[in-house]
Amino acid sequence: MPLTPVLSRFWDEPQSWTLETYLRHDGYEGLRKALASTPDQVIQTVKDAGLRGRGGAGFPTGMKWGFIPQGDGKPHYLVVNADESEPGTCKDIPLMMATPHALVEGVIIAAYAIRSSKAFIYVRGEVIPVLRRLQAAVAEAYAAGYLGTNILDSGFDLELVVHAGAGAYICGEETALLDSLEGRRGQPRLRPPFPAVAGLYACPTVVNNVESIASVPPILLNGIDWFRSMGSEKSPGFTLYSLSGHVTKPGQYEAPLGITLRELLEYAGGIRAGHRLKFWTPGGSSTPIFTDEHLDVALDYEGVGAAGSMLGTKALQIFDETTCVVRAVLRWTEFYEHESCGKCTPCREGTYWLTQILQRLEAGKGTEGDVEKLLDISDSILGKSFCALGDGAASPILSSIKYFRDEYLAHFTSGGCPFDPHAATLFSAVTA
Repeated sequence: MPLTPVLSRFWDEPQSWTLETYLRHDGYEGLRKALASTPDQVIQTVKDAGLRGRGGAGFPTGMKWGFIPQGDGKPHYLVVNADESEPGTCKDIPLMMATPHALVEGVIIAAYAIRSSKAFIYVRGEVIPVLRRLQAAVAEAYAAGYLGTNILDSGFDLELVVHAGAGAYICGEETALLDSLEGRRGQPRLRPPFPAVAGLYACPTVVNNVESIASVPPILLNGIDWFRSMGSEKSPGFTLYSLSGHVTKPGQYEAPLGITLRELLEYAGGIRAGHRLKFWTPGGSSTPIFTDEHLDVALDYEGVGAAGSMLGTKALQIFDETTCVVRAVLRWTEFYEHESCGKCTPCREGTYWLTQILQRLEAGKGTEGDVEKLLDISDSILGKSFCALGDGAASPILSSIKYFRDEYLAHFTSGGCPFDPHAATLFSAVTA
């Protein structure tokens, strides 16, 4: 299956981030088409194209826009979730760094469609270069008349604010993001009401991922049939796959939905020389892991789901046979424990105890009962926590034990990590 560079087609040009370069590549032509249509026609176009949210859940974007009640007399808000924090996920930040105007144009079209006059881009605060680049792009768009009042003489007004978050993973959850944007502590809200009814400042709000919004201008420009000519029937279009870890050429590979890891590895030069694939994540560390037997799973929402995982953010973290599964899962679990907001008991307490048990197991001090206890605690978290962070913490543990139980058992039968003979001795020396 060939690669389909759309969003990434001119990332390698000098100064790809400037308005001048963007205009040279049909920039803001999609916006002109949108403004020549009615808002409802724009929503219908995105619905008919079948664009699905690129932030993890894969919810139909046009349907989400259509949920906004019209004629309610309330202001409507568009919020772009640019708080990319999932371990292994690295697609939105390169996109904003290389072509920020793709996001800005998408924001204007989306805001027009949902009849919003104020939009926000909530960016991860640590990525200062991206923040500056976005702010510069927004300033260029204002100066060129693409933002502000009476955009392109259409009578449509839009104010766009770039907001820097403070670096909390929980703020990637859309309702926690809204609380943070309002100046409160970022914690998930109880739903219903959903953001489409009562979101930012208790007004109808659409929250979309960066890649979802940036994919809208090409759809308006090239048409529904063009978009649906890529991908599968239920998961049409192109998307960014992020390959990292033990591959020869890690990076962003823009391809049709439904490509397989085997095909992507051919583009990426394969697993690093002299090694073989052991396990990988199809959608970041919060998705159940896959092994080498899943090389030919179609990487779309249906294919990955049928195989027992989630496509998520398409962050393909590749691990070869030198990697200890228990250690990798421990590192992820420590992250989730640290990032848990503490609002709900299953996640707050569960992630703590998962970390304690995994640390003991990884050091060779565990028992077979500990493996069962991991499964028991994970089951108490999965589907029972306030938001998806708990599910994300449990998924790698449940799936790794499913595929690599023997490796867990080997840690205490051999008195330490079998991949690092020095580890058990070192642990004994430290704790003596």
